[in-house]
Amino acid sequence: MAIAQENLKVKGMSCGHCKSAVEEALGKLKGVEQAVVNLEAKSVTITYQPAIINRRQIINTITEEGYEVVE
Repeated sequence: MAIAQENLKVKGMSCGHCKSAVEEALGKLKGVEQAVVNLEAKSVTITYQPAIINRRQIINTITEEGYEVVE
């Protein structure tokens, strides 16, 4: 099964709660293997299975948590 990795810039994350909220929301998605937020870089690295979930669904989940993905 193919695995993809995406590094997305995210505006609005500034604390431990932000980090937890984004990682937890992405971690619940079917097909997401891992989500790691880097607060200093204001980014999240997602390892996922593109056959199950796509980039748009990942971005929508981050947006639903109240953060803006910079594309």
